[in-house]
Amino acid sequence: MKLVKPRSTELDVNRYLGLLPELDELFHLIELMGDQGKVKLLGEVENSNRVFPLIGLVLGTEDKTAPTFSLFSGVHGLERIGSRVSLAYLRTFLQLLKWDRNTQEILQRSRFVLLPVINPVGMFLKRRSNGNGVDLMRNAPIQAENLSRFSLYGGHRISPRLPWYQGPSNAPMEYEAQVLCQFVKDEVFSSKLAISVDVHSGYGARDRFWFPYAKTRNPFKHLSEVFTLKSMLDQTYPNHIYKIEPQSNQYVTHGDLWDYLYEQHLNLEGNRLFLPFCLEMGSWLWVKKNFRQVFSILGVFNPIAQHRLQRTLRRHIHLFDFLHRAVQSPLSWAGLPATEKILIRKKALDLWYDD
Repeated sequence: MKLVKPRSTELDVNRYLGLLPELDELFHLIELMGDQGKVKLLGEVENSNRVFPLIGLVLGTEDKTAPTFSLFSGVHGLERIGSRVSLAYLRTFLQLLKWDRNTQEILQRSRFVLLPVINPVGMFLKRRSNGNGVDLMRNAPIQAENLSRFSLYGGHRISPRLPWYQGPSNAPMEYEAQVLCQFVKDEVFSSKLAISVDVHSGYGARDRFWFPYAKTRNPFKHLSEVFTLKSMLDQTYPNHIYKIEPQSNQYVTHGDLWDYLYEQHLNLEGNRLFLPFCLEMGSWLWVKKNFRQVFSILGVFNPIAQHRLQRTLRRHIHLFDFLHRAVQSPLSWAGLPATEKILIRKKALDLWYDD
């Protein structure tokens, strides 16, 4: 695989039609979006004489300091349902934007940022990794704490023939990872309050909503804000289906892109808050209900039955709407007095951290 510099920043859809169903769906939604947002051709990657685009979308106010909700998906090529969930939400949002005054007003004071197909070559090849055999979520220059050198799952440098390969030591990040990080820095980091969600599938039989860190079992700085946000979600949607926790409660990994971006953001000046989450949809439940899926490489990570696919595509719309609303209403969870935050942090430590 090699990167290809785009001929121009203008998106020529005809060059990419028919490569992936997810890209074709994205092109249709771009047409539906019209001039209500910006389309950014962030880069291209080539595999087997096919050129795949990396496309970002930005909707809403041009004020980059405004509250920002962002969605990312398709980091792992086998987890195609992540991109489909992001695109399904985009479709709903664009339809609301046609007639719903509240949605129209939301975009006057906030921003909605998407990068829905991050690893198109991996999708095309039906691989978790990109075309170079690198797991993009093990590729950032972040080393996990207390992770055995024999733990393949947490990331390794043995061979790209094995899953969870981090890439060569001291090499730059893979092109797709660089594009993702630069897009976040360009379109999200300037916001005074930003929430991102990276959509995945494949772990467990329950949908989990993870926050940093993946590299360590130590708590991260903005624990009180996440705990308050969780409390708001519990009260607003008391029957929601998510297990909210730090990713490290399940396992730790090297090279997590969102740990890397979160810590890059901490170094910025100014009173800004960036909370990156990971939605890990539990694909074991789909396999349990249709065990024959385990014999298909895509079936392990994606719902195959049509009714389960439809249920999954509508399942997370309330969560995304909640988060987009939350970034616009920070006083109840992100602007709390320091004394109150200390008490909330203690509750969070009691809930999520044994030590």
